Amino acid sequence: MSDEHEPERPGRERPSNAADRRGRRASRSGSTPAKGRATPTRAAATTQEKVSLFGRLARYLREVVAELRKVIWPNRSQMVKYTIAVLVFVSFMVALVFLLDSAFAEGVALLFGN
Repeated sequence: MSDEHEPERPGRERPSNAADRRGRRASRSGSTPAKGRATPTRAAATTQEKVSLFGRLARYLREVVAELRKVIWPNRSQMVKYTIAVLVFVSFMVALVFLLDSAFAEGVALLFGN
């Protein structure tokens, strides 16, 4: 029993990969590219000439405007609600930092004295 593999059964070969085990045979025809082959480079990317700074800036600004048109802008009531929520949260945080600062200042004053 030195052979660790299953004995060969006539008419039935052992699946060599996951696709074979699922019942699909890997395509060995020339229609699909072989694994391990490098991806071909795009010819258009290598033949394009460099666009000027102003051309790139204009393209960037066109893309920004196009993206801003996709944004769903809040209406007036939503904006008022969001603004109130932000102001309440900021007020709470300012009060919390003030209280903690006052408490630590008193603690340091008691610890080290005036």
